[in-house]
Amino acid sequence: MSDTLEFNEIYQEVKGTWNDGRLRFSKQTVVFKNSKTGKVDSISVSELTQAQWRRVCLGHGIKLCSSTGHIYKYDGFKDTDLEKISEYFKANYKVELMEKDMSVKGWNWGTAKFNGPLLSFEVNDSPAFEIPLSSVSQCATGKNEVTVEFHQNDDTEVSLMEVRFYVPPTTGDEGSDPVEAFAQNVLSKADVIQATGDAVCIFRELQCLTPRGRYDIRIYPTFLHLHGKTFDYKIPYTTVLRLFLLPHKDQRQMFFVISLDPPIKQGQTRYHFLILLFSKEEDISLTLNMNEDEVERRFEGKLNKNMSGSLYEMVSRVMKALVNRKITVPGNFQGHSGAQCITCSYKATSGLLYPLERGFIYVHKPPVHLRFEEIACVNFARGTTTTRSFDFEIETKQGNQYTFSSIEREEYGKLFDFVNAKKLSIKNRGFKEGMKGNDNMYSDSDDDQHDAYLERMKEEGKIREEANDSDDSEGESDESFNPGEEDDEIAEEYDSKASASESSAEGGDSDEDRKKKPAKKAKFVKERKPRKKEKKAKDSSAPKRPMSAYMLWLNASRDRIKSEHPGISVTEISKKAGEMWKQIGKDKKEEWEGKAEEAKKEYERAMREYKESGGGSSGSSKKEMKKKGGKNEEKKKRKSGGGREKEKERATGNDSFKSREFISSEESSSESEKGKGRKRKGSDDEEEVVSTPPSSESGSD
Repeated sequence: MSDTLEFNEIYQEVKGTWNDGRLRFSKQTVVFKNSKTGKVDSISVSELTQAQWRRVCLGHGIKLCSSTGHIYKYDGFKDTDLEKISEYFKANYKVELMEKDMSVKGWNWGTAKFNGPLLSFEVNDSPAFEIPLSSVSQCATGKNEVTVEFHQNDDTEVSLMEVRFYVPPTTGDEGSDPVEAFAQNVLSKADVIQATGDAVCIFRELQCLTPRGRYDIRIYPTFLHLHGKTFDYKIPYTTVLRLFLLPHKDQRQMFFVISLDPPIKQGQTRYHFLILLFSKEEDISLTLNMNEDEVERRFEGKLNKNMSGSLYEMVSRVMKALVNRKITVPGNFQGHSGAQCITCSYKATSGLLYPLERGFIYVHKPPVHLRFEEIACVNFARGTTTTRSFDFEIETKQGNQYTFSSIEREEYGKLFDFVNAKKLSIKNRGFKEGMKGNDNMYSDSDDDQHDAYLERMKEEGKIREEANDSDDSEGESDESFNPGEEDDEIAEEYDSKASASESSAEGGDSDEDRKKKPAKKAKFVKERKPRKKEKKAKDSSAPKRPMSAYMLWLNASRDRIKSEHPGISVTEISKKAGEMWKQIGKDKKEEWEGKAEEAKKEYERAMREYKESGGGSSGSSKKEMKKKGGKNEEKKKRKSGGGREKEKERATGNDSFKSREFISSEESSSESEKGKGRKRKGSDDEEEVVSTPPSSESGSD
């Protein structure tokens, strides 16, 4: 038989809830480690007094009783584990594992028995249910009735608030009241915190960040009492999980953090951490309210009756001695500025992140403590607002994600080295090298990953540039749209600058003759949108561009990927192929790159033959013909009569509404100009169609 027995997925009962974890039986101790909080409960074998094997709701369970009065219940065992555990107990422990049946009759009357710290309600000598008296918060009495209230646990979906027992009156002893006797038995073992007696020491007006305010802290032998102006909190030392002493970034203050499980409550608010803030310069002289012999016997040299020093040192020293837990301080991590923490933001609130030897802790609002063993992976992500900062994301094994944002860029190298040294899983591995090599590389955190689409677009862009360069050398480039140049060459119809273009092109009238001309009616026409650049027509007979090395490999591996992953979608194929291509060795990639190079050379050879045979030249001749045809059509439009233009305007709906006064003035002006119009040249007829400049419009009005 092995020296230890280990069981996973075992549940420990704590105040009405089941905490999952791992249980280990060894020759010296019984150890249970909580998977959620990491808290370790250790029971010495010499303290075990009783062990029972019982059928419970989750299968089978074990109840262990210790000489110190504690009861430990573990559920989740299988029926086949009984023989193995029973043999181990016989061989290594002095306690026999006994089988005990529970009463399942459902009766609500029976006998109440007090067995040390346990109240057992039995029906026909079989326990129906058991109440750990340490879970009792208060006990009240009435006429023939006792009410037992319980501590509440936030982790439970349904909580048991109270249980009432009916105690029938007895006719035997008239001097004793059975109700009061029942209540005293409960209160003697109940976890009812009463501030009786003198405090060991008192710290006045300490600044507390959570819960916020200034509190007097009274240190009692079994609990901590926070007394403020509004609220009071009593914290048993058994609920203290960890102690942290953390230096502030300004090197002038210190944080003292107390981790609590279960947390203290104020209404619906839960405080899992008690955070005190001290100044390093504040000193105190402390005298314990105990004699020297009692201090030496109780604290074994950890504390003295008279002590003096910094306030934070005195508080941490007293708490360490009373709680009997180690104080966690930052390890070897040192940031860019020399501090042992990193300035960042969590949930839109600025704070400090401390990398510890076994986890991370963030202070202060809200405080977060993450152990390395509960972290699944971390991720370095680029900042959402600026490239001068980055985000540090932590994902736990339970699926929760914590994002610490706005971390200065200079802290990246130190934090990455720390995470790497602790062997934490990093999602975007390789991001650090790219960031160190090039400052601009940080603008995209995905540069280290293979992007199949991006590689394909880059390859096609290179080939397109090469093809365009060859076309430019032969003078076959497309004509780009330039509004300024087009106005100089040809004046568009309904253009306000048409008169200037006609006079320059056809040598029209001088400026003096132009002044004598009558004002033309204004044309209310919408502005024409600039023409879009015509797309280059594709030649179906031209050689096809070659594929990249990745695309050649993807076409060859597509069927294999589909067969290995049935039902995979097209997008998932591309994603999977990108991951596979990234993992391919250098020799294999060089083979496909060689094939891509051969395909590129073949394409260039075919392109030369295609151009030598006259391919692609027809496109340029068509463009020239199109330009000449466009100019001829433009001249024909200008030489057309005014009547035809008016008909066109009516057909297209460009003629705007005119008032009666405007029409009459327009007709009179046209009649007076009839004589002059006959003597003019043919070029004057063209100007009647064109809209006049703004200066002449005012004259017509």
